[in-house]
Amino acid sequence: MTYGPGVVLVVVASVLWSAMGLVIRQIDEAGTWAILFWRSAGMVPVLLAFIAWRNGGALIAPLRRVGWPGLVGGLGLVAAFAGAIYAIQATTVANAVFLFAASPFLAAVLGFLLLGESVRSATWAAIALAGIGIFLMVREGLSMGALTGNLAALLSAAGFATFTLSLRWGRLNDMLPAIALGGVMSMIAAALVLTVQPGTLAVPPRDIVISMGMGAGLLAAGMMLYTLGSRVIPAAELTLLTMVEVMLAPVWVWALMGETASPGTLAGGAVLMTAVAFNALSGMRRRPLAPPIPPV
Repeated sequence: MTYGPGVVLVVVASVLWSAMGLVIRQIDEAGTWAILFWRSAGMVPVLLAFIAWRNGGALIAPLRRVGWPGLVGGLGLVAAFAGAIYAIQATTVANAVFLFAASPFLAAVLGFLLLGESVRSATWAAIALAGIGIFLMVREGLSMGALTGNLAALLSAAGFATFTLSLRWGRLNDMLPAIALGGVMSMIAAALVLTVQPGTLAVPPRDIVISMGMGAGLLAAGMMLYTLGSRVIPAAELTLLTMVEVMLAPVWVWALMGETASPGTLAGGAVLMTAVAFNALSGMRRRPLAPPIPPV
Protein backbone atom coordinates (compact mmCIF):
# COMPACT_ATOMS: atom_id res chain seq x y z
CA MET A 1 0.00 0.00 0.00
CA THR A 2 1.35 3.42 -1.01
CA TYR A 3 0.18 6.90 -0.12
CA GLY A 4 -2.07 7.51 -3.14
CA PRO A 5 -4.16 4.32 -2.87
CA GLY A 6 -4.28 4.84 0.89
CA VAL A 7 -5.88 8.25 0.43
CA VAL A 8 -8.44 6.76 -1.96
CA LEU A 9 -9.38 4.03 0.53
CA VAL A 10 -9.81 6.49 3.42
CA VAL A 11 -11.92 8.85 1.30
CA VAL A 12 -14.12 5.99 0.11
CA ALA A 13 -14.55 4.92 3.75
CA SER A 14 -15.61 8.45 4.67
CA VAL A 15 -18.11 8.54 1.80
CA LEU A 16 -19.62 5.25 3.01
CA TRP A 17 -19.94 6.55 6.58
CA SER A 18 -21.49 9.79 5.34
CA ALA A 19 -24.51 7.83 4.06
CA MET A 20 -25.33 6.52 7.54
CA GLY A 21 -27.74 9.33 8.40
CA LEU A 22 -29.57 8.97 5.09
CA VAL A 23 -29.98 5.22 5.64
CA ILE A 24 -31.28 5.66 9.20
CA ARG A 25 -33.86 8.06 7.78
CA GLN A 26 -35.23 5.14 5.70
CA ILE A 27 -36.09 3.09 8.79
CA ASP A 28 -39.80 3.28 9.60
CA GLU A 29 -40.52 1.69 12.98
CA ALA A 30 -37.35 0.39 14.65
CA GLY A 31 -36.18 2.37 17.65
CA THR A 32 -32.62 3.21 18.66
CA TRP A 33 -31.90 -0.06 20.46
CA ALA A 34 -33.40 -2.27 17.76
CA ILE A 35 -31.37 -0.46 15.09
CA LEU A 36 -28.24 -0.81 17.23
CA PHE A 37 -28.83 -4.56 17.66
CA TRP A 38 -29.49 -5.35 14.01
CA ARG A 39 -26.81 -3.00 12.68
CA SER A 40 -24.27 -4.67 14.96
CA ALA A 41 -25.55 -8.07 13.85
CA GLY A 42 -24.67 -7.09 10.29
CA MET A 43 -21.32 -5.55 11.19
CA VAL A 44 -19.80 -8.17 13.51
CA PRO A 45 -19.62 -11.18 11.13
CA VAL A 46 -18.01 -9.07 8.40
CA LEU A 47 -15.39 -7.69 10.78
CA LEU A 48 -14.65 -11.11 12.25
CA ALA A 49 -14.16 -12.58 8.77
CA PHE A 50 -11.79 -9.73 7.86
CA ILE A 51 -9.83 -10.11 11.11
CA ALA A 52 -9.44 -13.85 10.48
CA TRP A 53 -8.31 -13.21 6.90
CA ARG A 54 -5.68 -10.67 8.01
CA ASN A 55 -4.35 -13.06 10.67
CA GLY A 56 -4.02 -16.16 8.54
CA GLY A 57 -7.24 -17.71 9.77
CA ALA A 58 -6.62 -16.97 13.46
CA LEU A 59 -9.52 -15.24 15.21
CA ILE A 60 -9.39 -15.90 18.95
CA ALA A 61 -5.82 -14.67 19.44
CA PRO A 62 -6.41 -11.18 17.92
CA LEU A 63 -9.53 -10.77 20.06
CA ARG A 64 -7.75 -11.84 23.23
CA ARG A 65 -4.85 -9.46 22.58
CA VAL A 66 -7.03 -6.39 23.11
CA GLY A 67 -7.43 -7.28 26.82
CA TRP A 68 -9.02 -4.83 29.23
CA PRO A 69 -8.36 -1.78 27.02
CA GLY A 70 -10.38 -3.43 24.27
CA LEU A 71 -13.25 -4.14 26.63
CA VAL A 72 -13.26 -0.55 27.90
CA GLY A 73 -13.14 0.65 24.32
CA GLY A 74 -16.02 -1.68 23.47
CA LEU A 75 -18.13 -0.10 26.21
CA GLY A 76 -17.27 3.30 24.79
CA LEU A 77 -18.50 2.13 21.40
CA VAL A 78 -21.83 1.03 22.88
CA ALA A 79 -22.40 4.62 24.01
CA ALA A 80 -21.00 5.99 20.76
CA PHE A 81 -23.15 3.83 18.47
CA ALA A 82 -26.37 4.19 20.50
CA GLY A 83 -25.89 7.93 20.94
CA ALA A 84 -25.25 8.43 17.24
CA ILE A 85 -28.37 6.53 16.19
CA TYR A 86 -30.59 8.38 18.65
CA ALA A 87 -29.08 11.74 17.73
CA ILE A 88 -29.78 11.23 14.03
CA GLN A 89 -33.35 10.23 14.87
CA ALA A 90 -33.90 13.18 17.23
CA THR A 91 -32.21 16.05 15.42
CA THR A 92 -30.99 16.97 11.97
CA VAL A 93 -28.21 14.93 10.38
CA ALA A 94 -26.13 18.10 10.05
CA ASN A 95 -26.43 18.89 13.74
CA ALA A 96 -25.57 15.33 14.74
CA VAL A 97 -22.50 14.84 12.54
CA PHE A 98 -21.04 18.25 13.36
CA LEU A 99 -21.21 17.40 17.06
CA PHE A 100 -19.69 13.96 16.41
CA ALA A 101 -16.64 15.83 15.10
CA ALA A 102 -15.89 17.02 18.64
CA SER A 103 -14.60 13.54 19.49
CA PRO A 104 -10.86 14.24 18.93
CA PHE A 105 -11.00 17.20 21.31
CA LEU A 106 -12.77 15.19 24.00
CA ALA A 107 -10.11 12.51 23.53
CA ALA A 108 -7.37 15.10 24.02
CA VAL A 109 -8.94 16.35 27.26
CA LEU A 110 -9.50 12.82 28.60
CA GLY A 111 -5.95 11.86 27.65
CA PHE A 112 -4.65 14.86 29.56
CA LEU A 113 -6.75 14.11 32.65
CA LEU A 114 -6.52 10.31 32.77
CA LEU A 115 -3.26 9.37 31.05
CA GLY A 116 -1.21 12.49 31.71
CA GLU A 117 -0.68 13.08 27.99
CA SER A 118 0.60 16.47 26.95
CA VAL A 119 -1.69 18.66 24.85
CA ARG A 120 -0.23 21.14 22.39
CA SER A 121 -1.05 24.83 22.80
CA ALA A 122 -2.60 24.78 19.33
CA THR A 123 -4.90 21.94 20.40
CA TRP A 124 -6.04 23.85 23.49
CA ALA A 125 -6.85 26.79 21.23
CA ALA A 126 -8.76 24.48 18.88
CA ILE A 127 -10.66 23.01 21.84
CA ALA A 128 -11.72 26.50 22.93
CA LEU A 129 -12.85 27.30 19.39
CA ALA A 130 -14.70 23.99 19.16
CA GLY A 131 -16.45 24.80 22.43
CA ILE A 132 -17.88 27.94 20.84
CA GLY A 133 -19.21 25.92 17.93
CA ILE A 134 -20.74 23.32 20.25
CA PHE A 135 -22.38 26.06 22.30
CA LEU A 136 -23.96 27.58 19.20
CA MET A 137 -25.41 24.23 18.11
CA VAL A 138 -26.64 23.16 21.54
CA ARG A 139 -28.29 26.55 22.04
CA GLU A 140 -29.98 26.18 18.68
CA GLY A 141 -31.12 22.68 19.60
CA LEU A 142 -32.62 24.00 22.84
CA SER A 143 -34.66 26.61 20.99
CA MET A 144 -35.82 24.01 18.44
CA GLY A 145 -36.76 21.34 20.99
CA ALA A 146 -33.92 19.05 19.89
CA LEU A 147 -31.78 19.30 23.02
CA THR A 148 -31.87 15.55 23.71
CA GLY A 149 -30.60 14.87 20.20
CA ASN A 150 -27.71 17.26 20.71
CA LEU A 151 -26.84 15.73 24.07
CA ALA A 152 -26.95 12.25 22.51
CA ALA A 153 -24.57 13.42 19.78
CA LEU A 154 -22.15 14.70 22.44
CA LEU A 155 -22.50 11.38 24.30
CA SER A 156 -21.60 9.62 21.05
CA ALA A 157 -18.55 11.85 20.63
CA ALA A 158 -17.52 11.07 24.22
CA GLY A 159 -17.95 7.35 23.51
CA PHE A 160 -15.66 7.53 20.50
CA ALA A 161 -13.19 9.57 22.56
CA THR A 162 -13.21 6.81 25.19
CA PHE A 163 -12.58 4.23 22.48
CA THR A 164 -9.66 6.25 21.09
CA LEU A 165 -8.23 6.66 24.58
CA SER A 166 -8.48 2.93 25.28
CA LEU A 167 -6.43 2.20 22.15
CA ARG A 168 -3.70 4.53 23.38
CA TRP A 169 -3.89 3.11 26.91
CA GLY A 170 -3.43 -0.44 25.65
CA ARG A 171 -1.07 0.59 22.81
CA LEU A 172 -3.32 -1.28 20.39
CA ASN A 173 -2.31 -0.77 16.78
CA ASP A 174 -5.25 -2.71 15.32
CA MET A 175 -8.63 -1.24 16.19
CA LEU A 176 -10.79 -3.83 14.40
CA PRO A 177 -10.85 -6.53 17.12
CA ALA A 178 -11.94 -3.91 19.67
CA ILE A 179 -14.62 -2.67 17.28
CA ALA A 180 -15.88 -6.23 16.78
CA LEU A 181 -16.08 -6.64 20.56
CA GLY A 182 -17.92 -3.33 20.74
CA GLY A 183 -20.41 -4.66 18.22
CA VAL A 184 -21.03 -7.80 20.30
CA MET A 185 -21.38 -5.71 23.46
CA SER A 186 -23.80 -3.40 21.61
CA MET A 187 -26.01 -6.37 20.74
CA ILE A 188 -26.00 -7.54 24.37
CA ALA A 189 -26.71 -4.03 25.70
CA ALA A 190 -29.56 -3.48 23.23
CA ALA A 191 -31.18 -6.81 24.11
CA LEU A 192 -30.89 -6.09 27.84
CA VAL A 193 -32.28 -2.56 27.56
CA LEU A 194 -35.29 -3.77 25.61
CA THR A 195 -36.15 -6.19 28.40
CA VAL A 196 -36.74 -3.31 30.83
CA GLN A 197 -38.15 -0.56 28.62
CA PRO A 198 -40.73 -0.39 25.83
CA GLY A 199 -39.53 -1.64 22.48
CA THR A 200 -38.78 -4.86 20.68
CA LEU A 201 -36.24 -6.49 18.41
CA ALA A 202 -39.11 -7.92 16.36
CA VAL A 203 -39.33 -4.93 14.05
CA PRO A 204 -40.52 -5.10 10.42
CA PRO A 205 -38.24 -7.20 8.17
CA ARG A 206 -37.54 -4.14 6.02
CA ASP A 207 -36.08 -2.30 9.01
CA ILE A 208 -33.96 -5.33 9.91
CA VAL A 209 -32.60 -5.63 6.37
CA ILE A 210 -31.77 -1.92 6.21
CA SER A 211 -30.08 -1.99 9.62
CA MET A 212 -28.02 -5.11 8.88
CA GLY A 213 -27.08 -3.79 5.44
CA MET A 214 -25.96 -0.55 7.06
CA GLY A 215 -23.78 -2.48 9.51
CA ALA A 216 -22.19 -4.72 6.90
CA GLY A 217 -22.10 -2.46 3.86
CA LEU A 218 -21.39 0.96 5.35
CA LEU A 219 -19.95 0.60 8.83
CA ALA A 220 -17.89 -2.61 8.56
CA ALA A 221 -16.78 -2.04 4.96
CA GLY A 222 -15.79 1.53 5.82
CA MET A 223 -13.79 0.36 8.82
CA MET A 224 -11.91 -2.19 6.73
CA LEU A 225 -11.05 0.35 4.03
CA TYR A 226 -10.04 2.92 6.64
CA THR A 227 -7.81 0.42 8.43
CA LEU A 228 -6.00 -0.51 5.23
CA GLY A 229 -5.58 3.07 4.03
CA SER A 230 -4.65 4.61 7.39
CA ARG A 231 -1.43 2.59 7.57
CA VAL A 232 0.30 4.92 5.10
CA ILE A 233 -1.26 8.28 6.02
CA PRO A 234 -0.17 10.52 8.93
CA ALA A 235 -2.82 10.98 11.62
CA ALA A 236 -3.24 14.72 11.03
CA GLU A 237 -3.99 14.10 7.36
CA LEU A 238 -6.42 11.33 8.32
CA THR A 239 -8.37 13.87 10.35
CA LEU A 240 -8.66 16.14 7.32
CA LEU A 241 -9.63 13.31 4.97
CA THR A 242 -12.34 12.00 7.26
CA MET A 243 -13.92 15.47 7.30
CA VAL A 244 -15.40 14.31 3.99
CA GLU A 245 -17.90 12.33 6.07
CA VAL A 246 -19.04 15.37 8.02
CA MET A 247 -19.31 17.51 4.90
CA LEU A 248 -21.25 14.98 2.82
CA ALA A 249 -23.69 13.63 5.42
CA PRO A 250 -25.93 16.74 5.42
CA VAL A 251 -25.71 16.93 1.62
CA TRP A 252 -27.24 13.47 1.11
CA VAL A 253 -30.33 14.17 3.23
CA TRP A 254 -30.72 17.63 1.70
CA ALA A 255 -30.41 16.42 -1.90
CA LEU A 256 -32.55 13.29 -1.52
CA MET A 257 -34.97 14.17 1.30
CA GLY A 258 -35.04 17.96 1.41
CA GLU A 259 -33.74 18.08 5.00
CA THR A 260 -32.10 21.41 5.75
CA ALA A 261 -30.04 22.68 8.65
CA SER A 262 -30.80 25.81 10.64
CA PRO A 263 -28.54 28.88 10.45
CA GLY A 264 -27.37 28.24 14.01
CA THR A 265 -26.40 24.67 13.16
CA LEU A 266 -24.47 25.77 10.08
CA ALA A 267 -22.70 28.56 11.99
CA GLY A 268 -21.76 26.30 14.90
CA GLY A 269 -20.74 23.52 12.53
CA ALA A 270 -18.53 25.88 10.55
CA VAL A 271 -16.78 27.01 13.74
CA LEU A 272 -16.30 23.42 14.91
CA MET A 273 -14.95 22.19 11.58
CA THR A 274 -12.59 25.17 11.46
CA ALA A 275 -11.25 24.05 14.84
CA VAL A 276 -10.81 20.48 13.56
CA ALA A 277 -8.99 21.66 10.43
CA PHE A 278 -6.79 24.08 12.40
CA ASN A 279 -5.79 21.37 14.87
CA ALA A 280 -4.98 18.92 12.09
CA LEU A 281 -2.97 21.40 10.04
CA SER A 282 -1.03 22.59 13.08
CA GLY A 283 -0.11 18.99 13.90
CA MET A 284 1.13 17.99 10.45
CA ARG A 285 4.75 17.76 11.61
CA ARG A 286 4.02 16.13 14.94
CA ARG A 287 4.26 12.36 15.34
CA PRO A 288 0.87 11.12 16.61
CA LEU A 289 0.35 8.74 19.50
CA ALA A 290 -2.20 6.75 17.48
CA PRO A 291 -4.34 7.21 14.37
CA PRO A 292 -7.54 9.10 15.12
CA ILE A 293 -10.80 7.17 15.11
CA PRO A 294 -13.34 8.96 12.95
CA PRO A 295 -16.92 9.28 14.16
CA VAL A 296 -19.40 6.95 12.54
